Amino acid sequence: MRLLTLRTSNGTTQAVRQDGTTLTEIDGFSDVGALLKDSAWEEKAKAAAGATHPLEGADLAPVVPFPGKIICVGHNYRNHIKEMGREIPEYPTLFAKYQESLIGPNDDLALPQESDTVDWEAELAVVIGKKGRRISEADAPDYIAGYSVLNDVSMRDYQFRTIQWLQGKTWENSTPFGPALVTQDEFTAGPLMTSAVDGEVQQSTPTGDLVFTPEFLVSYISTIITLNPGDVIATGTPGGVGHAQDPKRYLQEGQVLVTTIEGLGRLSNRVVKEA
Repeated sequence: MRLLTLRTSNGTTQAVRQDGTTLTEIDGFSDVGALLKDSAWEEKAKAAAGATHPLEGADLAPVVPFPGKIICVGHNYRNHIKEMGREIPEYPTLFAKYQESLIGPNDDLALPQESDTVDWEAELAVVIGKKGRRISEADAPDYIAGYSVLNDVSMRDYQFRTIQWLQGKTWENSTPFGPALVTQDEFTAGPLMTSAVDGEVQQSTPTGDLVFTPEFLVSYISTIITLNPGDVIATGTPGGVGHAQDPKRYLQEGQVLVTTIEGLGRLSNRVVKEA
């Protein structure tokens, strides 16, 4: 099942189910995050028979527009760890983003006035579907609603001002997220993930090449803090980031950043300079 958050013509949003090229409203739920807070979300989404809309031309919001937590993982693909000159970590490197950073799968990506080192980081996103604390790795699949595509666009100059990364990772309107939440019965980590800038592929790595798996991350993070429905875990990026290239490459105004994961979908975001 594929679940999306549609922006409607009256200025609101609506949770919808995608069936081929048709979007069907899931009545009573303003977005996918609101839907996941209902313990019967899966049954209600499957049974939905509300108004329909064409997928083509749909104005899509971030699939979960207002997650309570966005927890990100650094250094989680071996080829990215190598290109950044680091060692394979014993434990996950964790940092946070905030909901103000999120944009929809086709929205403009804000290039801030303050940074000229804006880099791409394609990522597999895990979306939580059930509240849990101290979840075992074996039980973790029961707490995962599904998966989506995210790009952890990073302002490298701000990121490396200190040893803490957050200030380079959560700029407003910088993180494409979507287009859909794809439930576990339709997706298993492993397919190819890519990012491309103006059609030139920069990253291309299977999502199964993680140091720490989604199940391990759910268990590890839930040991620290309760995970709630709609929370998001961004599982890290593979090699091919612009900062590690020689010469270094960064996003420029007018470029289009495309992020794809086979079986999950595609983000396409034009880079626009903030006024």
